[in-house]
Amino acid sequence: MKLAVFDCDGTLVDGQAPICEAMEAAFAAFALPAPSRGSIRRAVGLSLPQAMATLLPGSDTERQNAMAEAYKVSFRSAREQGRVAQPLFPGIAETLRALAGAGWTLGVATGMSDRGLGHCLAANGIADLFVTLQTADRHPSKPHPAMLDQALADAGATPGEAVMIGDTAYDMQMAVSAQVRAIGVDWGYHHPRELTEAGAEVVVETPAQLLEHLLK
Repeated sequence: MKLAVFDCDGTLVDGQAPICEAMEAAFAAFALPAPSRGSIRRAVGLSLPQAMATLLPGSDTERQNAMAEAYKVSFRSAREQGRVAQPLFPGIAETLRALAGAGWTLGVATGMSDRGLGHCLAANGIADLFVTLQTADRHPSKPHPAMLDQALADAGATPGEAVMIGDTAYDMQMAVSAQVRAIGVDWGYHHPRELTEAGAEVVVETPAQLLEHLLK
């Protein structure tokens, strides 16, 4: 068994524009100044209430949950209007299919909702490649290891047979907590140094380099 679990936004797809726009709309709905886009990008990967807690220090749980709902409403509206673009990073589709062809089992662990992840994977034509999909709808926020624990159970894999691939320190910390190998990618939202400090065994610069590292 060889199991590769991928983060989605910032690792498989580039969805930063609609995320930033929905977050700005959520803050505007409460007449609050929006965080900088850099701050918003750094919170990507956390579950929505956790991201709101990070972006609105000192706020209470009720406000964080209400802001999270406002974000969902804005993002859903943008999707219904055809304004959400979440393209795959160049080389990702080829890398995923090469891994599957080499006998790897693939999964996703993301701060997205079930519905959001389903839309994203289907729109990019890669939904059929994954045997386990773990989202914020059913688990605590990263870096809690619950998503990886369930992915291992779904695939029938042990921690030593799996690897977590992501672009944030939260992904790397989750992998360490689950005793799974961690590989960082440098095309996402956190600096390579942060990924290494959080537990990445290596930080790759391209999907092709990732494939080479996994197949060696």
